[in-house]
Amino acid sequence: MHTAAGEKYVQKPLWRTRQKENFLIAGVMMAMLLMCAMPGSAFAQPATDHPVVDLRTWPKPDIDLSRLPNTEQNRLIKKGQDLFVHTSEYLGPEVLDRSKRYAGTSMSCSSCHREAGTMPYAAPLVGTYGVYPQFQPRFGKTVTLENRINLCFTHSLSGRLVPEDSAEMKAIAAYIEYLSRGVPKGAKLIGEKEMVVEEPKRAANLVRGAEVYTQQCAVCHGDDGLGKRVGMVGDRKGYIFPPVWGSDATSESASMFRILSTFQYVYVNMPFGKATYAKPALSKDDAYDVAGFVISHPRQPREGEVAKDFSNPYDKPEDFPWGPYIDSFSETQHKYGPYDEIRAEIATAREKFRKEKEMQSNLSSAPVLK
Repeated sequence: MHTAAGEKYVQKPLWRTRQKENFLIAGVMMAMLLMCAMPGSAFAQPATDHPVVDLRTWPKPDIDLSRLPNTEQNRLIKKGQDLFVHTSEYLGPEVLDRSKRYAGTSMSCSSCHREAGTMPYAAPLVGTYGVYPQFQPRFGKTVTLENRINLCFTHSLSGRLVPEDSAEMKAIAAYIEYLSRGVPKGAKLIGEKEMVVEEPKRAANLVRGAEVYTQQCAVCHGDDGLGKRVGMVGDRKGYIFPPVWGSDATSESASMFRILSTFQYVYVNMPFGKATYAKPALSKDDAYDVAGFVISHPRQPREGEVAKDFSNPYDKPEDFPWGPYIDSFSETQHKYGPYDEIRAEIATAREKFRKEKEMQSNLSSAPVLK
């Protein structure tokens, strides 16, 4: 090897050259690992990332179960769908076998979970099987899928707990598992529950809501809000269009007794056959006001265990109509709005609570000086 004039060349041993190369490679790899760990890095890939599934474009499960092979598991799935769509016929308050009267109204699960639980933004159950167990603020603890199914029976259907080892519970869970096939476990679901829509920045106008109800809703749900039955009381057949208030509607502890849940559901789903999540039929103002009008009517009261929902007041949503609250606003404002000032005060109270807990934790973990 040639060198510049006057420079003495010394041949380095080959092992030293390779050692230096290995150090350089290791250094580059360590730098890349550190960059990946840095918050905001373009390389950062948090280990807690979950896949995202958009239910608006996800292939809808085939709800014509007649195509399924005649196996024991598929028979259980078919039974679960039957219970889901025809709840009143098998588990409602008019069922002859009183031990099977788990639902307290003659509504069915599909009264809210449209298209047998497959319609986006209409409380779909596609993918639900893989998100449980899950922490539920309403309970203040982590719950199973069976716990969540029972929440619907005790709250939405004003009924009682379905035994978790019963044939009925196993069938409903099997149907939800069928609807969820292919969806990665723990996936973030777009299109679940109701569409998050920003409400008008005011209290609901119940007078205007009554007008909207008469114009847009009464044709299906009745002037009296009591719905339209398939046949008559006692036939176990339930409703073509469910009641929206009264003793056979969802209870005071149902999510649909909260104005924001009702507003968001109504905005993208009602009037039936006219609205879609892509093209709502009502304005936001009309949907908000009619939601307030609907929840202003009486229904089955809160009783027993359901009165303990959100026992930790820091977990209560802003539109939960029952105190106590961590803010200074009335039950009336929590029920009908406006909400921005409530949200601001809740956020401040939660942050103060978080800091106090953090301080207590630091004090308890501090070493004792002798």
